Amino acid sequence: MSTATHDGLTRPDQNPNTAPEGGKGGKSASEGLGGKFFNGFSHIFLLVWAVMVIYPLLWVVMSALKTDSEVIRQPLSLIPAKLNWDNFSRAWGAGHLGSFFLNTVLVLAGSVTLTMLLGSMAAYALARYEFRGNRLIYYVFLSGLTLPVYLAAVPLFKGVYNTSVHLPLLGPNKHLMLILVYVAWSLSFTVFFMHSFFRTLPNTIAEAAMVDGASHSRLFFSVMLPMSKPGLISIGIFNVLGQWNQWYLPTLLMQSVAGEPKNQVIAQGLIELSVNQGYKSDWSGLFAGVTMAMLPVLVVYIIFQRQVQSGLTAGVGK
Repeated sequence: MSTATHDGLTRPDQNPNTAPEGGKGGKSASEGLGGKFFNGFSHIFLLVWAVMVIYPLLWVVMSALKTDSEVIRQPLSLIPAKLNWDNFSRAWGAGHLGSFFLNTVLVLAGSVTLTMLLGSMAAYALARYEFRGNRLIYYVFLSGLTLPVYLAAVPLFKGVYNTSVHLPLLGPNKHLMLILVYVAWSLSFTVFFMHSFFRTLPNTIAEAAMVDGASHSRLFFSVMLPMSKPGLISIGIFNVLGQWNQWYLPTLLMQSVAGEPKNQVIAQGLIELSVNQGYKSDWSGLFAGVTMAMLPVLVVYIIFQRQVQSGLTAGVGK
């Protein structure tokens, strides 16, 4: 076998695809080892994080099924000696959580609907039409994301009470007032989110609809709004979660008025329940109330989590 070669030719006993020791092969091995270590560390971290999140939720739910003595004697135990379902009925009836729950559903039905309608309309106009002041209006909406709600507490409180003199339905302890406040509070993020989503929608379909004689309103409601369904579901879930868990605005504006029925929402109901049940040492009833307030939003997110993820990734991927 000849080993003499001209310049640039490979010897027959040499493999051109063979990397020298310590070269590319060694590098890939070290990278593989590092990747395995990183994967293992990330899995351990996620496991620890899951335990930190799930255990408190599970502890609240299981404590709602215990007796008061079990809650005190075995606070960290997750297994009650007996399932006491009457704790939930006591919190719902004696704790008046049922009326607070109904008030919250009524307020959210109006506020989320108005927020989605007005926010999507404003976002569509700002994203799809060019006109003078377009960017200025958009940045005004964005400025609402930078201001904490606490800065608006005093003017909002005085404005609501001054408005009640001429418009009693927009005064304190009124559902309509709280609906409008929730809409104003949620509108900035809704416009920001839907503005980015509307910009990703193709122009060809909108142009074809306009050629067929569709008006601007028909184009929005019949074409563009159905196409933005993933984004609408995502921002709708965010609005439901945010408004359901909001406690500062209801506590500020929904104080009961003498001679009028209580219109407080679930956040205020939990505060009242914690005070009343705390005086009575009815800890199981308190945990039952917290569980009933927590489960609706948890169930809503579990049901729509795929739509939320697809809505978030759709705006990024397009």
